[in-house]
Amino acid sequence: MVRFAPLARLPRPARWAVRVLAALLALVLVAALYATWTVRRSFPELGGRATVPGLSGDVTVHRDKWGVPHLYADDGADLVRAQGYVHAQDRFWEMDLRRHITTGRLSELFGETALETDKVVRTLGWRRVAEQELALIAPQTRAYLDAYAQGVNAWLRAHGNTATQSLEYSVLGLQRPGYQPAPWTPADSLAWLKAMAWDLRSNLEDELSRGLAATKVPRERVDQLFPGYDFDRFPTIVPGGPAAGGDPAAPAATGPATALTRVRAAIRAMPTMLGNGAPGLGSNSWVVSGSRTTTGRPLLANDPHLAPQIPSIWYQAGLHCRKITAGCPFDVTGFTFSGVPGVVIGHNDRIAWGFTNLAPDVSDLFLERVNGGTYEYRGKQEPLQVRTERIEVAGGRPVTLTVRSTRHGPLISDVMDDARTAGRGAAVALRWTALDPGRTADAIVKLNTARDWTSFREAAKSFEVPAQNLVYADVDGNIGYQAPGRIPVRRKGDGTWPVPGWTGEHEWTGDVPFDELPTAYNPAAGYIVTANNAAAGPKARQLTKDWAYGYRAARIDELLKGPAKLDLAAMSRIQSDTRNGFAPVLVPHLRRVGGSGTDLLAGWDFTQPAGSAPAAYYNAVWRRLLLATFNDELPDGARPDGNDRWFEVVRALLDRPADPWWDDVRTPGVKETRDDMLRRAVREGYAEVRDRLGDDPGEWRWGDLHTLKLSNDTFGSSGIAPVEWLFNRGPLRVGGGFAIVDATAWDAQSGYEVTAVPSMRMVVDLADFDRSRWINLTGASGHAFHANYWDQAVLWARGETIPMRSRPAAVRAAATHTLTLTAR
Repeated sequence: MVRFAPLARLPRPARWAVRVLAALLALVLVAALYATWTVRRSFPELGGRATVPGLSGDVTVHRDKWGVPHLYADDGADLVRAQGYVHAQDRFWEMDLRRHITTGRLSELFGETALETDKVVRTLGWRRVAEQELALIAPQTRAYLDAYAQGVNAWLRAHGNTATQSLEYSVLGLQRPGYQPAPWTPADSLAWLKAMAWDLRSNLEDELSRGLAATKVPRERVDQLFPGYDFDRFPTIVPGGPAAGGDPAAPAATGPATALTRVRAAIRAMPTMLGNGAPGLGSNSWVVSGSRTTTGRPLLANDPHLAPQIPSIWYQAGLHCRKITAGCPFDVTGFTFSGVPGVVIGHNDRIAWGFTNLAPDVSDLFLERVNGGTYEYRGKQEPLQVRTERIEVAGGRPVTLTVRSTRHGPLISDVMDDARTAGRGAAVALRWTALDPGRTADAIVKLNTARDWTSFREAAKSFEVPAQNLVYADVDGNIGYQAPGRIPVRRKGDGTWPVPGWTGEHEWTGDVPFDELPTAYNPAAGYIVTANNAAAGPKARQLTKDWAYGYRAARIDELLKGPAKLDLAAMSRIQSDTRNGFAPVLVPHLRRVGGSGTDLLAGWDFTQPAGSAPAAYYNAVWRRLLLATFNDELPDGARPDGNDRWFEVVRALLDRPADPWWDDVRTPGVKETRDDMLRRAVREGYAEVRDRLGDDPGEWRWGDLHTLKLSNDTFGSSGIAPVEWLFNRGPLRVGGGFAIVDATAWDAQSGYEVTAVPSMRMVVDLADFDRSRWINLTGASGHAFHANYWDQAVLWARGETIPMRSRPAAVRAAATHTLTLTAR
């Protein structure tokens, strides 16, 4: 036994040192206790009772070990009111942040560092559009929005001290003392749907990239960079379609590079949680009929590809009426958005549904001839529409923003520096369907309560923005697909290039009728695949020319066609498939030219799990090939990110060894060919991986390059290491990659770090909903250090899932906490 001498027996210097050490230990202990208390004081109460004024009866909230809540009520408004309360419990900081984004008020929180984002959002006017939508939506939808806001505000009143709301508010208080969040409103919920429309805004980047590229190289060379969809090699969602044809391509008006560059800068100023133009945004979904499953009933899979963040954009929940009635029509389980009532993707007791981005061309860039306060239109000068926005800035003076618009939309080329450039062709206006008020909120309610294919399609009619591929299955064994959305018809042109606004030739004349949009019901193939590929064949009405190129869809189609019947495990394996569809084309050329590392590719099966050495080498060579071949001639904004469009570009160039794209114009007097650039890519790719991962290629791992950092959208990029440590998690080493079913995208211009992910995965079993599986990117909680903050992330990275329970007995059996919400 160790004995310590009494303090009085120690020499004086030693006694002083011990006292100092004891004092320091006490301070450390107090600090640790205070930090723990500060962190934990915002954690929600998950058991007992809580008061939610306005409830007509008690609502029960069961949570499992993953923190996933299932709510039970006797009244529909009560159920949604309780959903608002529960969302606020776990995610109120996220909700408050989202509404500051969508109203252009981030500067109120973070000062002038957020000013550029606010200018873009105020110019687009998301909040103004959301407020207009309140008058358009159905009375029942408005009633649910009101009830949801009441639930949020009940929680907010009970937690009036921001320190009890979320840890982020304690950190914010160091910079912005005294901040108190405002009550929640229905318009706050609707505005977030505008943000999601921005995230899935279709081909705006491609249109801008064409315009920027054409400022440096001739039109015919730009066209090489945007090959058409190969309908012979890649599948369509539905075969053919009514032969409505597409409008002929219009002569492009490329415009001044400065105006287009300002547009790109405006896009880049948006928060990363909204995609920010990152490559790889999209989704997979497919549905299989009972003829191809082990149960004889359909299976439905979905994994939307969005920008990674912590907490995840999704929140898992169940909304259950104890008895289905006209006044309480919900029995739905799935993925929700915190801040929005209802379930966005999931199933009720009769049907299941999933989304992928249809990606139709719903936006156009109009080049405008601005002259002072007017712009030219059909030979006349029309006055610009002008409004003034006042932006409050924490720690600084308010900023006044003048927003100018033409008949085509706001001048987004003005945003970054408030340019007021007179002259011809000096501005760019954005025409976009999401800037017109719509009824997408009605669609969420209708989807949640749909009972069959007919009511599902009726719900789809209201799903205007963002336009999505909707897949469907029901307990009777039916499967289906519907493309919804407000998709413009153009007087002239195909929407692929910026167009002159002054001629009046490119106006939108209406929307594609719903009955002309692609649809399928119980197809003979027994399954339907959507992966952002072409929705219908080349004779169908043109929705866009900028589809994803079909690599993911083709791979899913190949895996579904096998003779074996499918079960849940097989569906999950497909979601985690990592085969690179372009590698079989490029690898023979790399091995032909030879060089360091090419022996790694011998016998490679072209899959890209995190532990693969060939995948690490191959992707480094692919990146170097793109940079060497295209960056010398293309401007920023038109350079390759490495996605499947670039697969098709390079595929064609491999058959043209002397094409001008292979020549590096930075080496005058030398004209490089295909094989020169392949050898350079092999050499540079090998050197890069060796420098980063060591001299032994056998020890290289794709996951050591291809990492996912789960970054908090605010303080996660503060630049203050201790603060980032509080909120960020990872990095995780992951497999997958570009145009791969396990779609963990990365940007060839910046490196191998993940820029888009399967933000969740879900497989629904229509034979037994309780056998269904799901996984979130992070976890249910938005509170850092809570047990459910990122408890699903490691499972997600391994391709694993957790039970998706929905029936009362299964939910009660799995419950670890039960909370009762009551009016008194």
